[in-house]
Amino acid sequence: FGRSYEMNVTVTRKLFVNVHGFRMVEAYSNTSRYYGSLPDKVSNPASERRLSALEIQHFRRTGRKIAMITAYDYPTAKHAENAGFDIILVGDSLGMVILGYDTTQPVTMDDMLHHCKAARRGAPSRYIVGDMPFGSYESGPDEALKNAFRLVKEAGVDAVKLEGGKPRIGTVRKLVESGISVMGHVGLTPQGVSVLGGFRAQGRTAVKARAILDDALSLQEAG
Repeated sequence: FGRSYEMNVTVTRKLFVNVHGFRMVEAYSNTSRYYGSLPDKVSNPASERRLSALEIQHFRRTGRKIAMITAYDYPTAKHAENAGFDIILVGDSLGMVILGYDTTQPVTMDDMLHHCKAARRGAPSRYIVGDMPFGSYESGPDEALKNAFRLVKEAGVDAVKLEGGKPRIGTVRKLVESGISVMGHVGLTPQGVSVLGGFRAQGRTAVKARAILDDALSLQEAG
């Protein structure tokens, strides 16, 4: 991502191809292969103001592509910002990717705060979404609001993400009315792995696919 490569290896071949204003770099060494994209013109991200939800909505209305990536720490978020990603998700999947858990269920609010803070320091100008971990919002809108406030105030996220469709409508409305942007998550909901019986594809019949669509539309209507 960006101009992030510092390779202490002997490069035997480089291939540069200009694609839509980016120089795609493929570098080979004796043991590793690295890929990255180097923008032809790179602004100083630290000098940019933070991207807003209104701007992202404008991107959608005007057909401008929106780029989103997951990052769990400072260096990854910094690379994402330098590469020009619009949105960075700090997902509770860090429980499995970073912390070594079998599922996302053990992830705590403290875990999410720690990693969201790191990502925000790495990408001060990007729109950052922080996952609300399992157990932080299911008991009701008031508990969800308290924990969402922590992610916004302490970790500096721009929005929170929570899993579930129609059963979460009251919670989503409460958060939005309180000034917190919400990203929905429907379909395969990893926090509900115990009910789903594993990480299984969802919406595989017409009826179930329609139910997922209805959940998404309900979340949209709730804000």
